[in-house]
Amino acid sequence: AKEGRGSVSEGGRVEQGQRKRFRQQSPQRGHSIAPKRTHEQTKREARRIQILPDENRETVHQTRLISRMAGMKDQQFTEEKPLLPESRGQETEMENSDTFVATGDWKEHDIETPYGMLHVLIRGAPKGNKPAILTYHDVGLNHKLCFNSFFHNEDMQEITKHFVVCHVDAPGQQIGAAQMPQGYQYPTMDQLAGMLPSVVQHFGFKSIVGIGVGAGAYILAKFALIFPELVEGLVLLNIDPNGKGWIDWAATKLSGLTSTLPDTVLAHLFSQEELMSNTEVVQSYRQQINNTVNQFNLQLFWNMYNSRRDLEMNRSGSVLNAKTLRCPVMLVVGDNAPAEEGVVECNSKLDPTNTTFLKMADSGGMPQITQPGKLTEAFKYFLQGMGYIAYMKDRRMSGGPVPSASMTRLARSRTASLTSASSVDGSRNRACTHSDSSEAVGQVSQTMEVSC
Repeated sequence: AKEGRGSVSEGGRVEQGQRKRFRQQSPQRGHSIAPKRTHEQTKREARRIQILPDENRETVHQTRLISRMAGMKDQQFTEEKPLLPESRGQETEMENSDTFVATGDWKEHDIETPYGMLHVLIRGAPKGNKPAILTYHDVGLNHKLCFNSFFHNEDMQEITKHFVVCHVDAPGQQIGAAQMPQGYQYPTMDQLAGMLPSVVQHFGFKSIVGIGVGAGAYILAKFALIFPELVEGLVLLNIDPNGKGWIDWAATKLSGLTSTLPDTVLAHLFSQEELMSNTEVVQSYRQQINNTVNQFNLQLFWNMYNSRRDLEMNRSGSVLNAKTLRCPVMLVVGDNAPAEEGVVECNSKLDPTNTTFLKMADSGGMPQITQPGKLTEAFKYFLQGMGYIAYMKDRRMSGGPVPSASMTRLARSRTASLTSASSVDGSRNRACTHSDSSEAVGQVSQTMEVSC
């Protein structure tokens, strides 16, 4: 054997003592390896330290520690295995099909419209032909008070990180908004709907899926009636399609004389049971409506909402030249909510072949606040019914891909439909039937059970 490599025994192995020298003289992968101390050397040094006085013994320990730290600076460490593999196959391609957008990457915009400025919060950028998710809040709220609990739900974040999300605040309703000047004419409900095309054009959206609550649901429905080509789907919570008559107007005026504006708004948002119980949610929203929403601006919005006209829509065949929403719609209302009758009537005006009516038990007047998980599940089914399907690995399962939230467009045409399921008191299972059709394959029907 060559010098330094040691001799080889009959079995072809390097002797034990020489193997140590071989490792010392042949560092691999860039490691600088210091010679190991023998057992006898370690024992002799330990005995020597034991007989030293306490202060000298501590000095020796410190000297050894500094020496070792200095030696570590000269060592070179190389990665034996890469932390991230270069290729992970099909799963990686599916996960990277959409760029993940961190939940904190929100940008504020003030957009000029024909009827004034509009405050908008947006996250992400338009992605191909995917629609943007656009929200509009209820009166007395803003995007934060209305949708924070819903959009911060973990499953909802899994859905929305693959879409651009746009929150719209009604004029003067955002947190920190300046007070409108005296004599300011607040936009009508029709004009508020007419402001949205400026938002769509400003960001270059191809289309939207709207999520609206109360007054926001009315505005989005009006927008879809005027600009049907811009709306792919609507999720409407607590919508009341009826205008206010003289009796309603008088009742509103009377309640304004006997109670404060926040209390009047709370009666619009929450059920009587929730108000009587004075739940923590009610207390929290009473405080936030008082402190975070400009009361003068709120009064203007409240007055305009209570001056709205009927939504001019009727189910086909019910009246002459009937006009209704052409996109898939999911109507949502909580049990005993103030808007329950209005939502039921709205359901009677829509096409049953593309409408889902979801009545949520134990959710009160604001399902997106009290039951965000159930609403997220229903929203996922709604997107699937529109022609989107999930291909993301479930965190709770080790198997292959299962339906989740990374939505991929199957077909641009609206051949998918959701059949409205009637709301039955006492029943918590809502059946939604949707069908997908293509040129090569005939129509296929599938029933989904949504437990609420």
